[in-house]
Amino acid sequence: MRRRVPPDRRRGSTAGKVVAPPRLLRLVARLRRRRPRPRIVLANGVFDLLHVGHLRYLRAARALGDLLVVAVNDDRSARRLRGPGRPVVPARDRARLIAALRGVDAVVLFGSRSVSPLIRRLRPEVQCKGTDYTPGSVPERAAVLSCGGEVRIAGDLKRHAATDLIGRIARCAVGARAGRGR
Repeated sequence: MRRRVPPDRRRGSTAGKVVAPPRLLRLVARLRRRRPRPRIVLANGVFDLLHVGHLRYLRAARALGDLLVVAVNDDRSARRLRGPGRPVVPARDRARLIAALRGVDAVVLFGSRSVSPLIRRLRPEVQCKGTDYTPGSVPERAAVLSCGGEVRIAGDLKRHAATDLIGRIARCAVGARAGRGR
């Protein structure tokens, strides 16, 4: 009898790219043993509602190295950053969406206030942030520099935000309800 493989474990599934920190560290250690000086790039964010700004940010981050790791805020840390009602999309689903993007090699969830603890363990050569930051304003800058890495700004100008999308959706819903009463 053939053993049934759960959908998330099938070949080609993006769920295999969503890894726990210990597994991520083993994958990166293996890569560093096999290749001379690979450039590990770490990008991070909430990624609550995926939009074109996220795609451009991650594409630009991927171009800076050999392996792109994306750290996604878990639900509790996203709520602390964005406030009540957020995140709209649960962490596991956000991670799977990011993992499905071409160029993303691994996705890890994190729950700390910043991604600095992961930076200290992963020791990426590059930490990428979006264009709403400057190299000097990146909160994790000291952690990156202490590990011998560099901070880079990636993506297009900040013209897209999940918060703005949520506001537009809410206004449309209110308008649609008001229109029904006529």
